[in-house]
Amino acid sequence: MKSHMTSGLFSSRTDEWETPKDFFQKLDDEFRFDLDVCATPENAKCKRYFTKEQDGLKQEWKGTCWMNPPYGRQISLWVKKALDSARGGATVVCLLPSRTDTQWWHSYVIAHAAEVRFIKGRLKFGGSKNSAPFPSVVVVFRGSENPGGFI
Repeated sequence: MKSHMTSGLFSSRTDEWETPKDFFQKLDDEFRFDLDVCATPENAKCKRYFTKEQDGLKQEWKGTCWMNPPYGRQISLWVKKALDSARGGATVVCLLPSRTDTQWWHSYVIAHAAEVRFIKGRLKFGGSKNSAPFPSVVVVFRGSENPGGFI
């Protein structure tokens, strides 16, 4: 989930990074998202969204989905869900930390993503003036209804 601005925003105390509005808007202009699969009422990027209480991992993802998951230990579950949802026909656009040395990166992203867009520089999450302490990447999984992927 993405969070409000907190003093722990850029520390290991949180795994929640709110998507920068301008950055999201450019992607939404391109993809026209139907669903934010991982949000709070305060930071949802789409009219339809799943909250932490609804647990997006347990929901069905359809249409064109936006995903900025928690960046902690469960990130692999979110990326796998994105791939599985694409296999079911959804397009899932993911904002992820660029962790190219991880198992989830090699198992899901490199093996199956339709697109991997490395972001030049570092994003400023949640309206912060400070850049994130890690590089980010946009990963696109395209389903059978949206050809062009390697699924």
